Amino acid sequence: MNKSCYYIVNGITLYRLMMVPVLIGMVFMYQVDLFKWLLAISFFSDLIDGWLARRYHATSIIGAKLDSAADDLTFVAGIVAVVVLKPEFLKQQAVFVIILVALFLTQTALAIFRYQKITSFHTWLAKCAALMQGTFLILLFFLPRPVELIFYIAFTATAADLLEEIVLVVLLPEWKANVKGLYWVLKKH
Repeated sequence: MNKSCYYIVNGITLYRLMMVPVLIGMVFMYQVDLFKWLLAISFFSDLIDGWLARRYHATSIIGAKLDSAADDLTFVAGIVAVVVLKPEFLKQQAVFVIILVALFLTQTALAIFRYQKITSFHTWLAKCAALMQGTFLILLFFLPRPVELIFYIAFTATAADLLEEIVLVVLLPEWKANVKGLYWVLKKH
């Protein structure tokens, strides 16, 4: 493992974690211009740290856990912004949001019950869902109107990811980080 790259990757992840309260603070201070740029940087840095970790073999269990926490909390900051700054859109899409919340809570509860901690699977589907979520949230705050097609694509990818992770929690007897996806798990068995 390349130690210097390991520190850079985890430093980027720590940056994303530290930005969460800043992002939420910007939302409640209605600093939308600063918020949207910082959110975009956080989502972009998520792409960079994962790529660097894989490219330079700087992956670790702690890095996977930190990355999962940073992903989830950055997304939470985005959701807080939607609730505070775009409540009309949230009301329009309430059914879809409730479905995702239910799937997320189910997946999280199953993981905590089974492994006594949240998952850090980082499946290909999770990466696709995160990309679509980030794209939607960034566009939501940069454009005058929501791009509903991107929202529906993000919803579909996220629901599929959460369903895959529920199945993975049921199938995998022990906690495991960086699982490519259900296909690869089934292929090994």
